Amino acid sequence: MAVGMIFVRMRAAKKPASVKKIILPPMFMSTGALMFVFPVFRVGWSQVAEALLVGIIFSIFLIRTSKFEVREGDIYLKPSKAFVGILFGLLALRIVLKLIIGQSISFGETSGMFFLLAFGMIVTWRLAMLKEYLKLEKSMNVKSSVVHRA
Repeated sequence: MAVGMIFVRMRAAKKPASVKKIILPPMFMSTGALMFVFPVFRVGWSQVAEALLVGIIFSIFLIRTSKFEVREGDIYLKPSKAFVGILFGLLALRIVLKLIIGQSISFGETSGMFFLLAFGMIVTWRLAMLKEYLKLEKSMNVKSSVVHRA
């Protein structure tokens, strides 16, 4: 999955970003919450809070490497060399945590917690991206309206 994400991210940097491209991945991922319909995947509220908090903390690394740039009047996600390293680092950390947690928590609960961790990470990351994108888009619109008035 990590390798797939790297290729998706590299390909996405070649096309202009949009609100739709930013918000759709977390929406698609949210369907994974249907796993909690099955009791084996259910976790306690404290575990939900822990998993989401760790996901939010992990997202900081992704937020810091996700920058936009304006090229030819469009907004693009600027490719970051650090993104690949951070993605593999987060993957390694998640695997280690899963091995440690998996010894004291059932496979189903561990799966549920790591879904929540990933979901918390991607939602936080994408909300930060959306905020930056909209801010950049607004500044572009302000500049273009000033140019048209002059």
